[in-house]
Amino acid sequence: MSTPIGDWATLALILAGALAGGFVNGLTGFGTALTGLPMWLQAVQPLIAAQLASACSVIGHLTTLPAIWRAADWGRLAPMLIAGLIGVPLGTWVLPLIPLNAFKMAVGAVLIIYCSFMLFVAGRLRLAAGGRGAEAAVGLAGGVLGGIAGLSGVLPTVYASLKGWPKDERRVFFQAFNLTLLTAMLVASAAQGLVGRDFLVALAIAVPGTLAGSWAGVRLYHRLDDRRFDRVVLFVLLLSGLGLIWSSR
Repeated sequence: MSTPIGDWATLALILAGALAGGFVNGLTGFGTALTGLPMWLQAVQPLIAAQLASACSVIGHLTTLPAIWRAADWGRLAPMLIAGLIGVPLGTWVLPLIPLNAFKMAVGAVLIIYCSFMLFVAGRLRLAAGGRGAEAAVGLAGGVLGGIAGLSGVLPTVYASLKGWPKDERRVFFQAFNLTLLTAMLVASAAQGLVGRDFLVALAIAVPGTLAGSWAGVRLYHRLDDRRFDRVVLFVLLLSGLGLIWSSR
């Protein structure tokens, strides 16, 4: 349920979601929407919450843009990025047509099942198959989820975990993918006339929390090895799945 922006409970939820989302994004390279959405959806309309998730994620990524730009293999990322960009407008078009609670319940259930299983097998499961075609399919689906609710990182995160990529490679990949697609999501929303005053007010409230959380998350990231990073990513996805189901009640 949403309330008018200006109510103290609403302001607190927006700021808390930004702080938590910024921290997780700084720590893992993704997760702003996964962490912040359960709180933001209690404070503002779903469209504003999705836009807020995208904008705060982009702001968090921009603080590390020089490092991302130098480290990213843009040729390797191209199939997933191009497919993801195609998916974003499809997601923004579908957004007003789907029952949001059912969508959150479905995504949350998938995350809980996947993360519980992956934590149980403790990294022993690896995906051998998958090339440019598979990466393009993952990118397209990620773009659709990004357009719907700013959740562009979910499927690429699962794919990278199953492939067993090292933490530095995963982090650069997550950030480059999310920065590109979520920027496109915001542009698509603006082009459709969906960006309004309430979103701008909510964003102004969220920016300080996003920056502070991102700063703290980056500091902790440098202390993690590959195994601990993998566990952190899975726990973030698991908690996010639980949060999505809780917010869909």
